[in-house]
Amino acid sequence: MIDFSPSRTLRALLSCALIAFGGVAHAQQVFRVTAIPDESPTELARKAAPLMKYLESRLGMKVEYTPVTDYAAAVETLVARKVDLAWFGGFTFVQAHVRSGGKVIPVVQRAEDENFRSVFISSDPAIRTVADLKGKDVSFGSQSSTSGHLMPRSFLLQAGLNPEKDFRRVAYSGAHDATIAAVASGKVQAGALNISVWEKFVADKKVDTSKVRVIFTTPPYYDYNWTVHADMPAALREKLTQALLSLSRDSAEGKEILELQRATRFVPTKAEHYKGIEAAARSAELL
Repeated sequence: MIDFSPSRTLRALLSCALIAFGGVAHAQQVFRVTAIPDESPTELARKAAPLMKYLESRLGMKVEYTPVTDYAAAVETLVARKVDLAWFGGFTFVQAHVRSGGKVIPVVQRAEDENFRSVFISSDPAIRTVADLKGKDVSFGSQSSTSGHLMPRSFLLQAGLNPEKDFRRVAYSGAHDATIAAVASGKVQAGALNISVWEKFVADKKVDTSKVRVIFTTPPYYDYNWTVHADMPAALREKLTQALLSLSRDSAEGKEILELQRATRFVPTKAEHYKGIEAAARSAELL
């Protein structure tokens, strides 16, 4: 005989609730992190590993780096709360902010991101200024890249150049290192990319600067940041923020992490810093 008594029913409901709560609590023991794929997957994984280990020690939970295939996926995974923390460019932050109805919050940026810049590079001796790009094949990075597309395009438009009308061909390499490779190999005559990736390639002697050179450096703008969903518990957000702000080159661990992130230090940031990028995106009809 089946027992349908109130006490039996209550015990069953409590058991289900405890099981469900236990599942949620268990799920929250894994803190997931992603990043826009602006470099090769192997490079991104190399840069992430020491930071994930550091965050594990500071947050007291398992931290996993979750790669994504493209910029749109990075935006969607945070908006849908499939990850807890995302490394965005300024434009992808703006996209996530709009897509989520203002439900994402930038917590820190590198000190360098307060005055970030892009460079235009070329292997064609006849190209010396951006005006010389007329009639040429030019590559951007990803269409959703701030420093590899949006801001270079914005500065081109300010200079009176419309890529679709004035260039022979507009290409999208998908990543900054791929743009350098496209220019160096002659697939395109010029390309636009993130200045820090360019400087890293030059420092590591991965590009022949006697053949590929910078023809224009843009004015500065705000760029990358670490962003969380607004629904993250305030205590966890504060703990995370302090962990990132505490990174210092004075320790071996901090020095390794910051060098891989191409940062001197992390500083607080806020959504208002990216209003200029949002305006540029709307002006270029990319948002």
